[in-house]
Amino acid sequence: MDKPPSINEIEIVPLEVSHIREIAQLEELCFSDPWTEDMFIQLLSNPLAVFITAQKDGEVVGYAGIYHILSEGQLMNIAVKEEYRRLGIAEKMFDFILEYAKENDIEVITLEVRKENDPAISLYEKLGFEKVGERPGYYSHPTDDAVLMNYSV
Repeated sequence: MDKPPSINEIEIVPLEVSHIREIAQLEELCFSDPWTEDMFIQLLSNPLAVFITAQKDGEVVGYAGIYHILSEGQLMNIAVKEEYRRLGIAEKMFDFILEYAKENDIEVITLEVRKENDPAISLYEKLGFEKVGERPGYYSHPTDDAVLMNYSV
């Protein structure tokens, strides 16, 4: 990447089979307990899963997704390639998810995040999430507590 792209160059599109290899690679870079390609393939047939990708010129540079259950959205992941971070891509993906939530009568979006993941917690607070609790020992690889956060739609 020669120069950082403009946020206007980033396109948000629904997750498709053709994105899965790139998303699984990004997952391995971003998470200590990554989802597999097969797990992402299963998402495509899950009517509760709403996953999107952020792309620049056809390259997947990020992805995000929620499970939509009744009036709740469970934010599963937001991931952006390291060289594309701090450009507003995570916020753009969240805006897309938030629009989906409003159109589909979701009242609250929830998430868990590693207690030691200060950059992610800062991002979620910037997006408007509030800390509502903790789950001790929720994560493994390495062991960490989860911070529970909610966003009221």
